[in-house]
Amino acid sequence: MQQKYAGKFNIRIGQQEGKGKADAVRKGFDMANGDILMILDADLTVPPEDLVKFYDAIALGKGDFINGTRLVYPMEKGAMRFLNYLGNLFFSQAFSWLLDQRFRDTLCGTKVMFRSDYRKLIKNRSYFGDFDPFGDFDLLFGAHKLNLKILEVPIRYGERTYGTTNISRFRHGLILLKMCLFACRKCKFI
Repeated sequence: MQQKYAGKFNIRIGQQEGKGKADAVRKGFDMANGDILMILDADLTVPPEDLVKFYDAIALGKGDFINGTRLVYPMEKGAMRFLNYLGNLFFSQAFSWLLDQRFRDTLCGTKVMFRSDYRKLIKNRSYFGDFDPFGDFDLLFGAHKLNLKILEVPIRYGERTYGTTNISRFRHGLILLKMCLFACRKCKFI
């Protein structure tokens, strides 16, 4: 694609040095040169065409941080395992309480924000801890700390068409729970 559209678009390709989605997102955001940063998971569970809704939401000022939510429309069969679904419901409730804003889905990979806000978020990363393997909580907590207007945009979530999951439900779930408890001290008890 880079070679095919070389004269029309400035497409950059990079290989992450570390591991995990959070590392890949950070690498991509550091390479990007536009004013709006977007995350679309490579497993194609969300169609790229849906990014137009996210772009419109941020460009029209409906929000400063646009977070996808998979838990509004019915999902394709096999799109999300039952325990993952329960985990998503739990973390949505936890975030709704922690951040005093209703969340339906905190772990949807589709997210959009301004580069300038991301640069500020990086400087505050240590406030909530820097141990999120996926980067979703890191970005949401960071957006909250910056007082960004967070908007959820529903997406249609399909079955994975590319790759295999690297998520360990229990091991990673415990890390995310630890991050929520750490954030609880910062948001509710300080």
